[in-house]
Amino acid sequence: MIIPKTSSEAVRWLKENQVKWVDLQFTDVPGRLHHITIPASDVTEESFKTGFGKLDGSSIRGFTTIYESDMVLVPVANTFALLPWAPGVARTITQVYWGGNRGRFERDPRYIAEEAERFQESEGYLSFFGPELEFFLFDKVIVDAAHPQQGTGYKIVSREAPWAGNGGFIIRHKEGYYPATPVDQLFDVRKEITDTLTDYFGFIIEANHHEVATAGQGEIDFRFGKLVETADRVQTMKYVAKNVAAKHGMIATFMPKPMYGDNGTGMHTHFSLWTKDGSKNLMYDPNDEYAELSQLGRYIVGGILQHARALSAIVSPTTNSYRRLIPGFEAPVYIAWSKANRSAIIRIPSYYKGMEKAKRLEYRAPDPSTNPYLAFAAILMAAVDGIKKKIDPGDPVDENIYHLTPERRKQLGIKELPRSLDEALDELESDKEFLKPVFNSSILDTYIELKREEARTLQMFPHPMEFYYYLDV
Repeated sequence: MIIPKTSSEAVRWLKENQVKWVDLQFTDVPGRLHHITIPASDVTEESFKTGFGKLDGSSIRGFTTIYESDMVLVPVANTFALLPWAPGVARTITQVYWGGNRGRFERDPRYIAEEAERFQESEGYLSFFGPELEFFLFDKVIVDAAHPQQGTGYKIVSREAPWAGNGGFIIRHKEGYYPATPVDQLFDVRKEITDTLTDYFGFIIEANHHEVATAGQGEIDFRFGKLVETADRVQTMKYVAKNVAAKHGMIATFMPKPMYGDNGTGMHTHFSLWTKDGSKNLMYDPNDEYAELSQLGRYIVGGILQHARALSAIVSPTTNSYRRLIPGFEAPVYIAWSKANRSAIIRIPSYYKGMEKAKRLEYRAPDPSTNPYLAFAAILMAAVDGIKKKIDPGDPVDENIYHLTPERRKQLGIKELPRSLDEALDELESDKEFLKPVFNSSILDTYIELKREEARTLQMFPHPMEFYYYLDV
């Protein structure tokens, strides 16, 4: 599928593809996608400058108040794509502006990502991001929403669960990684997701496979890209996965920990930093005997480790995220780095030697409930702060950190990630200076306020397991 690149190409593309309606899409501060649908005939070259005055910002989480709510959506030409499940409809991602010609809206998450790209260019850098999005496909999730205060909980139904009558092709506990069909019973749905992403949205897919969890967990990896375009692709992939799953009568969820006792859902993020012309990978040193990682690359690792506890509030941004971040389920808990150690929060992939283009780090803390525009911008800022301050990451840890005693971890100087969203927000409030060249105080304050409210609200509801443990006290 041809993707237009300019406003004139987009207008012509709409006519050539006989598009009747255009979905204007944007992302709120917590990271959820929103849309409004307008006639395709309204999209002209001029509208790429003036935008569409269609948004009541007071009704969007984290945006604005009722007395200054008129906002404008400006389409981004190279994000137009046809929607295969809605004939005659195309979508475009938009930039959010204040009404009244007041300029760009400073709490538009995409604006923060764009600011991060402008900042890195001024510093002489170019960054690339490669997120690995995990997710679950369920046939049904039954939640007792009528009386949530009674703590009656939820029930998940999955065709891959041992109790689902699936003809004996079950995935045993912890054996969900790479099983072949017919044991992998969701290959058809994942294939349709990847086909849609490649055929309609211009993705280059690198892998599609079942993940470790017993029932319904998958992963789709797409080609790395620049900061803003990769964040756009994360939002697009989640959107496509949910719509394709719905077509099959299923639910695609990117919730970090939907199932007790099994692996959660991560978004391991690969990051590399280059000269701004893209000619040299600044993280690569062929003479480094440990991981071919340059000194500057070590400073980058040091910056992310230094700010890892504050970053948690952005890259692991829900109360459910901290049900994933526990030992024993391949989720990082300890702030350390290593060459091939998946119990560390940062891994330096070392599949090959002598490949400059492949040298990168893998940051394993993020999960896909994050707002990717904010997450990627924050990771970049931590990396640049590490370079500016020459932050030493310490020695790599090539042991299974989960199996180390507390005394041994203390001896190695290994700290832990926050254990709750509130704790992570405390860290962000005390360690946010490194973000301020890109994150304005308006979005930081709004984000923290929204997440405080979210954590406070959930704390008021009794958990179903509390009835199990405490009903007879």
